[in-house]
Amino acid sequence: MPKHFEQAPGLYEDPVPETEGYVFNQTMLRIKDPERSLDFYSRVLGMRLVRKLDFPEMKFTLYFLAYLDDRQAAQVPADDDYRTTFTFGREAMLELTHNWGTEEDADFAYHNGNDQPQGYGHIGIAVPDVYAAAERFETLDVEFVKKPDDGKMKGLAFIKDPDGYWIEILQPNMVQKQARES
Repeated sequence: MPKHFEQAPGLYEDPVPETEGYVFNQTMLRIKDPERSLDFYSRVLGMRLVRKLDFPEMKFTLYFLAYLDDRQAAQVPADDDYRTTFTFGREAMLELTHNWGTEEDADFAYHNGNDQPQGYGHIGIAVPDVYAAAERFETLDVEFVKKPDDGKMKGLAFIKDPDGYWIEILQPNMVQKQARES
């Protein structure tokens, strides 16, 4: 069986046994105001805070959020140390980093990665129905970069979080659904 499911220049084809057990654990975004960001990610996007780690000597706090249904949430350890190990061992966590004091500086802002010079682009959230999600985001006054039917790529949206980071809102079966309809 081939290692990769598609072909592209630069792919390494041989097994790499030394990487067995590696997990893509997290993406980190720096945030200005944790209260605004935590409200957005928990209320608007429905994520759960799994672990909060304060580093007073370095004046920053880390917030680790994830999508967990009730069954998965019941498996999260209550003990702080075990929950930290759980946090660093699971897939697809969002780490929000707050450097203390940024929320008090009205002029402070992080680069969103999409303004010039471009670099970082966005995170992606898969939803069951992109149109229903977009309607809900509109009622919550979420800022859109792109609504589902704007532009050439139909059926996906981009919204902004409180720090201006872009979040792609996608429906996993949309490309397949559109192909069947055309």
